[in-house]
Amino acid sequence: MNQKKRSCCGLDAFLHSSYDGETVEAESPEMGQSTKNSILENVKNYYGKQLKSRADLVSAACCCAGKPPTEIIDILPMIADEIQDKFYGCGSPLPPILEGTTVLDLGCGTGRDVYIASRLVGESGRVIGVDMTSEQIEIAMKYQDEQRERFGFRASNVAFRQGYIEDLKSIGIQDQSIDVVISNCVINLSPAKEQVFQEIFRVLKPGGELFFSDVFADRRIPESLSTDPVLVGECLGGTLYTEDFRRMMARCGWTDFRYTNIRNMNLDNSEIEKKLGFAKFSSRTVRAFKLNDLEDICEDYGQIGYYDGTIAGHPHFFDLDNHHRFFKGKPIPVCGNTASMLSNTRYSIAFKVIGDRSLHHGVFESCSR
Repeated sequence: MNQKKRSCCGLDAFLHSSYDGETVEAESPEMGQSTKNSILENVKNYYGKQLKSRADLVSAACCCAGKPPTEIIDILPMIADEIQDKFYGCGSPLPPILEGTTVLDLGCGTGRDVYIASRLVGESGRVIGVDMTSEQIEIAMKYQDEQRERFGFRASNVAFRQGYIEDLKSIGIQDQSIDVVISNCVINLSPAKEQVFQEIFRVLKPGGELFFSDVFADRRIPESLSTDPVLVGECLGGTLYTEDFRRMMARCGWTDFRYTNIRNMNLDNSEIEKKLGFAKFSSRTVRAFKLNDLEDICEDYGQIGYYDGTIAGHPHFFDLDNHHRFFKGKPIPVCGNTASMLSNTRYSIAFKVIGDRSLHHGVFESCSR
């Protein structure tokens, strides 16, 4: 389909969209609709017209958090240079065990992570990239045939749709149709973040995974700064306060989520530090599963988890999050939530969980976020 002819939701539509008949308010009730519209237009201008490459960024917010996994490093040389030059992510949000899955990339930009995921899901899988910026989507689509040829696929397994991540329904993303949702330093740009997480929850299949990287703050950013075009464009003005993020996730159905990586950030810009130096920022990668049996704290049922060492790139151990490292063949006591994450998701092919929830032993003391 010609992307320019594709219809997408208007700003008013998604900012006043409803879920199950109930209007959802954005997390900043003081922020008016015109302000939200202005933020989105500024973001589209910043990433569509002002930034020509990563070199144009004025802070260190949009930068990768450490070395990517080996399987991603091996694919990067196969990605077109123009796509990589215009990559503005802050992490590497591509989880393992993707072959044959359907992956949705929110705020895909020029498609770097879409094409990496394309290689990882294989010809039997599918990847959908969504972005509101026409200039970036056009670049992503331009390389669709070339990337297919580089990967040796008979047909392309990717699709790009221009639209808003706050309203995925209007661009045809159906309920419970996605196995994995990824996003790379984009959700902070949204003026309606709670709607983003509700949409993600809607489109994920039961047992599906949300795996994303973004910038977080240790306190709330005042609206006078959270609407500044440069600060927002640099992924700083719209950062979520970590505790507000936790509360928001719970409201949207994510009772338990895990951080897999946390890296403290330096702003590396004296002018920005004058404005935001009162806050501490971090780049975080978040893992969350759509499971209906998760509890709001970790409870102990005497369960044990075993990893069999079969996840590609993780022959000796696998880190579920930053406080759960599973060594091959070693029995590890797990809380009820972790047991569900290992046995009721696609990770079950590599894990064995002993025990059920028939006997409760109280709070699982060794589990903490």
